[in-house]
Amino acid sequence: MKLDDVRAKAFAMPLNNPAFPPGPYRFYNREFIIIKYRTDPALLHKLVPEPLVPAGDTVNYECIRMPDSTGFGDYTETGQVIPVHFEDKDGTVQEGGYVHAMYLDDEGPIAGGREIWGFPKKLAKPVIGHESETLVCTLHFGSVLCVNATMGYKHRVLDHEPIRQSLAKPNFMIKIIPHVDCTPRICELVRYYCKDVTVKGAWSGPAALQLFDHALCDVARLPVREVLSATHFVTDLTLGLGEVVYDYLAK
Repeated sequence: MKLDDVRAKAFAMPLNNPAFPPGPYRFYNREFIIIKYRTDPALLHKLVPEPLVPAGDTVNYECIRMPDSTGFGDYTETGQVIPVHFEDKDGTVQEGGYVHAMYLDDEGPIAGGREIWGFPKKLAKPVIGHESETLVCTLHFGSVLCVNATMGYKHRVLDHEPIRQSLAKPNFMIKIIPHVDCTPRICELVRYYCKDVTVKGAWSGPAALQLFDHALCDVARLPVREVLSATHFVTDLTLGLGEVVYDYLAK
C-alpha cells in the first residue's frame, strides 16, 4: 500500500476495515426516556470542565433506544447529560448539555462516538422495556446493576415544540486522543447539534431513579437528591458532525 493510499483510506481504525462508516448518521424512531433530577452542585462544579459552567444543580439521566440508525444499526444507550452554559467566541452564552457518561451495547457507535466526537462511551448492558403500564430502564455493567429507572407509560401528552427546541440545543464533550507515550495528543472541547429533528410523540409521567455504586461505572458519583420530571418521546433525527470550540493543549 502506497503512502497516498494510506492517507486516502485513513478515515478510522482499523485502516483496512473500519468499525463504522463515515457520517452523518440518521436515526429513525429514536426513543428517549429522560429523567431530570437534582444533585449536589459542588460535585457538578468538580466534574464539569471549564470553559463550561453548570447551569444549576440538575442532571438529565437519559435512556435511549435506537432501533434503526444508518451505519450504527440497532442498539441501546444510557447515561448522564449535565445542563451547562458556554460562552462562544462572539460573546453569546449558549445553553446546552455536557455529556458526562454514556454506556451502550454496540461496538460500532462506541468506536465511532469516541473517535469522531469524543463521546465518553463504555461497553455495558442497558435495557429499555415496557412492562404493562411502566417503562423500565436498567443498566448492568457486567453482572452488576448500576441503574434502575421507571416511568409511568404515556400519562400526559406533551407539546412537541418544546421537545424539538430542547433537541436543537448544542451538546458538548471532551475529546481525548492519547499519544503513543500516553501523554495527550488531542484534548478538545467539541460541540455538536442534532439536525432535521421530527418529534413523533411526547409524553410525561411519574418517575423514579436509583443509581448504585460501581468502581468502573460511576453514575452514582452524581447522586439523586430529588427527581424533578420525566419525559418520554420518539423522534427521527440526524446526529450532526462536531466542531472544536476549545483546544486545551493550544499555547
